[in-house]
Amino acid sequence: MTQGRANLLLLVAGAIWGLGFVAQASAVGNVGAFLFIGLRFALASLTVAPLAWREARLAKHRLTRRDYGSFIFIGLFLSIGSVLQQMGLATTMVTNSGFLTGLYVVMVPILGVMLFWSWPSPIVWPCALTALGGIYLLSGGQLNNLTTGDWLTILCAVFWALQIIFINRLAHENGRPFMLSFVQFLTCAVFGFTLAAFMEPFNWPSVMLSWPAILFGGVFSCGIAFTLQAVGQRYTSAPQAAIMLSSEALFAALFGAILLGERMTVHGMIGCALIFIAMITVEIVPALRNRTDAA
Repeated sequence: MTQGRANLLLLVAGAIWGLGFVAQASAVGNVGAFLFIGLRFALASLTVAPLAWREARLAKHRLTRRDYGSFIFIGLFLSIGSVLQQMGLATTMVTNSGFLTGLYVVMVPILGVMLFWSWPSPIVWPCALTALGGIYLLSGGQLNNLTTGDWLTILCAVFWALQIIFINRLAHENGRPFMLSFVQFLTCAVFGFTLAAFMEPFNWPSVMLSWPAILFGGVFSCGIAFTLQAVGQRYTSAPQAAIMLSSEALFAALFGAILLGERMTVHGMIGCALIFIAMITVEIVPALRNRTDAA
């Protein structure tokens, strides 16, 4: 797969997440954060299980215990990040949550340098800042006093950035993206159900009220979108993946306008333009540079 096609897969994942953000916000207040995570990732596990099974049958080499341990390790980052975002949505505005979640765009290259002294291509830095600026404008350009939910969402961005980084560090070369998805989804489901059993009451009528959001979140936002992320990241860098995935905010605004009747402001339109420019630039500039070097 070419890097361009890989980035296109990541763009599709961002679009699905954008639509899922609208569904996810509707579940807040009906279902506890841990139970919501457990239910939707259980569905995600069932969605990707046939693909993981087929992949295992066709694989030339078996995965080691270390590989499975790495998948679980990555799944823990995804688990914590997902719970923090869901908890944050209960006590912060959606606009703030959208911007603060997008901080992973900048955190990926920064944490990459801090943890592994891994310096990305120079073009990544202005593109990451441009995408971050676009997300900020898309959220309305206003961050008042940070609430508990805001801080939880900032922590969510940290763990999602770590998940992106460690997919490239630990799961990049084994060639088993579907098994990676299945194991990390199963890890999230066990994580959510375990904490829900001790910390949240179970109310079946409330679960049924949020069932459409849980179903969409499990099958599409998790099962399909995170699998596209795992496949796409095999053929592109972590910083570029983060920028492509930041299109989630753009699509969230688009679907919010279509499904919820929200009107996009001038600031929001400028934000969309900045995100689009960042995604195009991070794709075109390295390609032009490689072509020049080859010539």
